[in-house]
Amino acid sequence: MFLKRVTLQHDRIASYKEYPYSIPTIKHLDQLELTKKVTFFVGENGSGKSTLLEAIADKCEFNTAGGGRNNAYDLERSESALGNAIRLSWLPKVTNGFFLRAESYYHFASHIDDVGAQEGYGGRSLHEQSHGESFFSLFSNRFKGKAIYLLDEPEAALSPQRQLSFLKLIHDLTTKSDCQFIIATHSPILLGYPEATIFSFDNGKIAETEYESTDHYQITSYFLQNRERFLQDIFRED
Repeated sequence: MFLKRVTLQHDRIASYKEYPYSIPTIKHLDQLELTKKVTFFVGENGSGKSTLLEAIADKCEFNTAGGGRNNAYDLERSESALGNAIRLSWLPKVTNGFFLRAESYYHFASHIDDVGAQEGYGGRSLHEQSHGESFFSLFSNRFKGKAIYLLDEPEAALSPQRQLSFLKLIHDLTTKSDCQFIIATHSPILLGYPEATIFSFDNGKIAETEYESTDHYQITSYFLQNRERFLQDIFRED
């Protein structure tokens, strides 16, 4: 464990009417205690989970378009306003790590080609691999020990089988290589990682929840067990 606490410094916020401070979960945030090596952020789109994760990446001095401290490239709208208002508490502080932002991963892969750093990612351009292979090349080659990894929807390019393989990679990195993960996800497979902390960003406040209580688990479970009835209900004409 490296990052122990995230604190919102309300005295640095001029107005809660402006984005991102107008997001209910952000507005009501005081402190978020991190007690496990793997933490998940879950919630509907727009609930603030990616916004907070990006702000943490900003305070870690990672490239908020995706990358680590040494990945210097510009991307429009990659700044984090929330990063100016949060404080991170470390014990000990680490500078190694990476921020994966699935929506801008293409630009990160282009940056790696531009600087000729393909050797650090398996020896082949990330653009010359399938989307899922490219993600796994990043995970397998870039992710090392004594680091913090911030991942925004890593399941975007991963098949269910690849997600299971990714769970094994997380396990190896946290148990053998002293790593910490904070992951924003919609995947019920990733959320099933044992003994992780899950924070829900729904209902206007950030609250710890159990795996079986997440919408991701409940909706997926109900669909798999009641597929025909579920589809009939959603396709029924009003």
